Amino acid sequence: MDFNKLFESFSLDNKSEEEVDIYMSRKEAFKKLGSLTKKVAVASLPVAAFTMMPKMAFARAHDVIAVLKFALALERLEYQFYQMAVDAGVVKNKHENVFMAIRDHERIHVELLEATIQSLGGDLTGVPSKFDYTAGGVFPSPFSNHQLFLALAQAFEDTGVRAYKGQAPNLMENDALLKVALQIHAVEARHASQVRRIRGRKGWITEEDYDGIDGFGGTFMMASSAVYAGEKNTTHVGVEVTQVTTVPVMAVREAWDEPLSMEMVLDIVKPFIVS
Repeated sequence: MDFNKLFESFSLDNKSEEEVDIYMSRKEAFKKLGSLTKKVAVASLPVAAFTMMPKMAFARAHDVIAVLKFALALERLEYQFYQMAVDAGVVKNKHENVFMAIRDHERIHVELLEATIQSLGGDLTGVPSKFDYTAGGVFPSPFSNHQLFLALAQAFEDTGVRAYKGQAPNLMENDALLKVALQIHAVEARHASQVRRIRGRKGWITEEDYDGIDGFGGTFMMASSAVYAGEKNTTHVGVEVTQVTTVPVMAVREAWDEPLSMEMVLDIVKPFIVS
């Protein structure tokens, strides 16, 4: 498969000046974000990550194929989760179309990432494809308990959004891949907001309070705490934002969604990975 043909639909050629400006402004924003997260994102992973994901070759996050494999693992986790939920009937009728649409979005993301990795000369060896959504029995009924299903969906979506932000700086040298990653990131954020609203919550993250997904016992609370770690941050591009605005501190914390490093994301999802 020819890489250029694969992404020709994402070219900036023949785009209006306004469309180009929008894209470039987003790219510049991620450059600024990268200055804050690059050191963490490119760090080598601990041995534990390799034992959970053998042969995934995630040694350095600036390896493009490694980043794409990392994204593929998360997309497979989400796609299979929603497919199993729909099949099991845990999704209530009034929300069935929503979760079927989210499932289809995740499937498309999986298929594009698989094709892209292979077009770049990589293979899919070692990328997780089997998952245990009970996390070894910690969450025993995710496909029969509707509220637990929604809580896990929120945790997975919020993790995915933060994960894409954490890896965006490592795609800066490839405009086509960066643009696609930003497009997927935006859709994942819409998924997260939709799931949150179905649960009766705000569409955005509020500090580190787990947004109600800690209501299934202490184990879930400990697991979910990593999903929202760092969301109290109020310093951006070296500026303490609370010192340059009069809006409440809570609003400042909500106004930015923080990135997660690859290591942090793997720690969150590895209890769900079988192989």
